[in-house]
Amino acid sequence: MKKIEAIIRPFKLEDVKVALVNAGIVGMTVSEVRGFGRQKGQVERYRGSEFTVEFLQKLKLEIVVDDDKVDTVVSAVQDAARTGEIGDGKIFVSTIDSVVRIRTGDRDSGAI
Repeated sequence: MKKIEAIIRPFKLEDVKVALVNAGIVGMTVSEVRGFGRQKGQVERYRGSEFTVEFLQKLKLEIVVDDDKVDTVVSAVQDAARTGEIGDGKIFVSTIDSVVRIRTGDRDSGAI
């Protein structure tokens, strides 16, 4: 099993969700996060004064899938979240050793 973490722009959430549902993914976790990468923040204006927002608002999606679905999920997220501009985000893939569904005790693929 693999855990896919994607950092995306907030306004792309609906597009990514639709793409994942169309790819057969039935569950994900979404968290509001802040951060910066190469874009190093952005300059904003408020009441005539300029200031730099160093940590930009992003969303982090966490999706756990069987190994054979990783490429499908990564492609779906990448295609749906891409705007072509700096700050589109990142996708991280890591290995999950075990999953347990608390309610039933199901394990691993049965618990996803």
